[in-house]
Amino acid sequence: MRTGGRVGKSGPRGTVPADMPDAPAPSRSRPTAAPRARISAGLILLLSALTAVGPLTFDTYLAAFPQIAADLDATPATVQLTLTASLAGLALGQVLIGSLSDTFGRRRPLLGGLAVYVVTSAALMVADSMAVFTALRLVQGFSAAAGMVLSMAILRDSFDGIAVSKAMARLMLVVGVAPVLAPTLGAQLLRVGSWRTIFGFLTVAGVLLVVLAAVRLRETLPVERRRTGGTAAALRTYRELITDRGFLGLALLSATYMGALFTYVSGSTFVFQDGFGLDAQQFGYVFAGGAVAITIASQVYGAAVGRFRPEQMLTVAVAAGVVLSLALLAVTLAGGGLVPVLVLLVLTLSTVGLVMPSAPAIALNANPHRAGSAAALLGALQFGAGAAIAPITGLIGGDPATAMATVMAVCILTSAVLLVGVSRGWRRASGRAPAAASDVTPAERAPAAVTEPAPAS
Repeated sequence: MRTGGRVGKSGPRGTVPADMPDAPAPSRSRPTAAPRARISAGLILLLSALTAVGPLTFDTYLAAFPQIAADLDATPATVQLTLTASLAGLALGQVLIGSLSDTFGRRRPLLGGLAVYVVTSAALMVADSMAVFTALRLVQGFSAAAGMVLSMAILRDSFDGIAVSKAMARLMLVVGVAPVLAPTLGAQLLRVGSWRTIFGFLTVAGVLLVVLAAVRLRETLPVERRRTGGTAAALRTYRELITDRGFLGLALLSATYMGALFTYVSGSTFVFQDGFGLDAQQFGYVFAGGAVAITIASQVYGAAVGRFRPEQMLTVAVAAGVVLSLALLAVTLAGGGLVPVLVLLVLTLSTVGLVMPSAPAIALNANPHRAGSAAALLGALQFGAGAAIAPITGLIGGDPATAMATVMAVCILTSAVLLVGVSRGWRRASGRAPAAASDVTPAERAPAAVTEPAPAS
């Protein structure tokens, strides 16, 4: 029996799964009380605010790049590296903080991460050199990971089955929209102050989140469900996740699709302002259109997930994304005007609002016993892919619209290939389920997901 990374009662080799075959019948469904079925609006709002920390941290200061370069005597390329530093910190922070939360619970790592975030944001307000600024951005990204990864783990702790998908859809209101609207917020802050005002705003936001989380958020991971075994168990958990083809396929699928979104965020200003001659205000309306498309699609997903399985909706969304992204590429290659490019771009972005809640929901439903580590890997891969893919548009050169459409199409086509591989695992799991019903763990019986099975007990 495999024990590393699974949660439950203590045994001679570390932890013994609470869902082991000889466990008492009443405890086989869950080792503790079942998660709530009712979706609390207050909890979703708090988790959404915690999720927003990441996008606000990375995108709010984009409009201040010229000011920062002038004030700290740096080149534009050096200032752009501070974004890469923060994204690298986020990826590392999600892996470490998510794993720690499976051992120590969600509340303490969350409050500790938010406290570091407040101190770092305040220090960035008074940074006087690019070296200090870049180092602080790395730490700020690391600490911002606490809100992002633990909000997903808390969601999985608190809900089960279809409720996970519905709650994930509501969380996508922030996950999808915040990266798009954050640069606009930063531009408005620059109207009333300097780039230091932006980090003052992030400091205040961090303080509010610390207070809200301390007062309103209870611990969602009981002691009996926590992982024991220290670093060795944590490494075993990540090894099991990485070698689980179903989980890894879904994680890479969501990462490449997130790469398409980051390509849009980083390249759209050149497409619409330089390429099509829009002014800043008109460009803001275009950005808002993309945000609205993602928002509407994510809420359609939340409403439809009770009638259709998340796997079905993911398949339809990726297929639609392939068709729309290829159409967008064809239009840009043909020198299409603003209207057709904008319409196809907004429709392509709407598929992000369907993919981003469905893929993580399926992956987390299959791994309730290691939700913190699973959420950490999902987030690290998503933002790591975003950091790696976003600069590619600028390296391609040529027409900005064609370059952006090319990268987006490649990202979505890669997601489609990954989906084909993952869906084969779903079919195999469905075919095995009747014959091996007595051996299936509670994680594999999750009603909202039929993914590559977790290691059998």
